[in-house]
Amino acid sequence: MKTLKPSGLLICMALLSVSALLTACGPEPRQPRAQEIEERKQEELNKQAITTVGMPAITNFAEKRMMKDILELRDKMTPTYTYLVSTSNQLTKICDSVGYGLPYATQFTNPQKESDHSRSIIAQADPNGLYSPASAEGTWILCLDPKSKAVKPVYIEPRVIVSPFPLQ
Repeated sequence: MKTLKPSGLLICMALLSVSALLTACGPEPRQPRAQEIEERKQEELNKQAITTVGMPAITNFAEKRMMKDILELRDKMTPTYTYLVSTSNQLTKICDSVGYGLPYATQFTNPQKESDHSRSIIAQADPNGLYSPASAEGTWILCLDPKSKAVKPVYIEPRVIVSPFPLQ
């Protein structure tokens, strides 16, 4: 077995000491941002609320079934009637129409792209394959041309009512 000379032993001890100092003097751990603290606290409160109150005992899923029915009925492109609504709630018929109108900002393809390296949240298509906006003022209506009876798209800015039956 080889023994170190006193000078070699001193060098080894010095290197170990320097190594320990460098490790101890590294950058301080990053302090959490206020948003991170808030998110952690909110998650704790949500867990406490679920534990204390519980989740709703949904068993019939009536609203989910209703939404499915609405999506399926919209997909049939039934004859409809489109009206403008005045500030005094007076209805003015715009046209006989087909379908239920489409918010102008609806996208056929996803307008966002997910980065391969980020944890960003991207839009998800509705079951009909479209990306519906959170809100939109304009609406595309497929009106029947009164002369030719051909279906033609009409863009309408005011709010409209589209109904599967004539309204009074």
